[in-house]
Amino acid sequence: MARIIILGSINMDVVVMTPRHPNPGETLFGSDLKFIPGGKGANQAVAASRLGGDVVLVGKLGEDAFGSALQKFLEEENLNLDHLYFSQDTPSGTALITVDENAENRIIVVPGCNAELSPADFGSLSITADDILVSVFEIPQETIKAAFQTAKEVGAKTILNPAPAAPFIEGLQDLCDTLIVNETELSFFSGEDANPDVLESLHRQARAIRSTASQIIIVTLGGNGAVCLQGDDFFSVAGNKVEAVDTTAAGDCFTGALAVALKEGLSLSDAIRFANFAASLSVQKVGASASLPYRQEVNGLL
Repeated sequence: MARIIILGSINMDVVVMTPRHPNPGETLFGSDLKFIPGGKGANQAVAASRLGGDVVLVGKLGEDAFGSALQKFLEEENLNLDHLYFSQDTPSGTALITVDENAENRIIVVPGCNAELSPADFGSLSITADDILVSVFEIPQETIKAAFQTAKEVGAKTILNPAPAAPFIEGLQDLCDTLIVNETELSFFSGEDANPDVLESLHRQARAIRSTASQIIIVTLGGNGAVCLQGDDFFSVAGNKVEAVDTTAAGDCFTGALAVALKEGLSLSDAIRFANFAASLSVQKVGASASLPYRQEVNGLL
């Protein structure tokens, strides 16, 4: 059976609800505090699993209280954790997240042992041509590159969400079959402010960041859906506008859902539509993993 292999980060999200984000030097009172399992890799893995994917998570935790709690959570999410590793010396990854009354978040990530995930941690995993390999920039790019090279050698598909945005190391981007970026990341890689209301601008920027003619570029636009560059075709897929409560992990939900839809053989446009609807459900709840929908919820919308 084709698997979705997620090579990524695992964090404990410390989430604070505030009326607004504080100004420099300012102290605000928060209205709520939650500890929620997160990290882009874990979020994508849980999203894909809840939507019906056969998911392998490759990641690293610290041998600490957060690590124990995160391990327990992941064990309950129907994931293959044979390649979950532990660090004795470095703490688990942590994300400090503030969410304002407009559902906009600001996030500070302390990578912890996510930064120690190495090519050797991935090396014992056997990949087949039917697998889809997914990764993010919350782990070392050298590790992603080694994994993607292995995937390319056997003919497996690769999906990268280069977030948080950072310059690519040499040779990595060419190994990506599909890049998924949001407006902020599109602006970073293209060097031009993204305007979601001007398709011509998005088309130009998508072409500018593509490193190979066959590489697929997907730009997520929140409630406005997404646009996609595939070969010479550029098309948009409508979103599902909802009343957002917390946008944390919406992009991770989209990525995990897209991988599931592609694994099931949906066309690219239908896969993006499926991922849009899944992400629209996630923003209606607080927290990362806590907000990720199950398959029946997405099917109900579709």
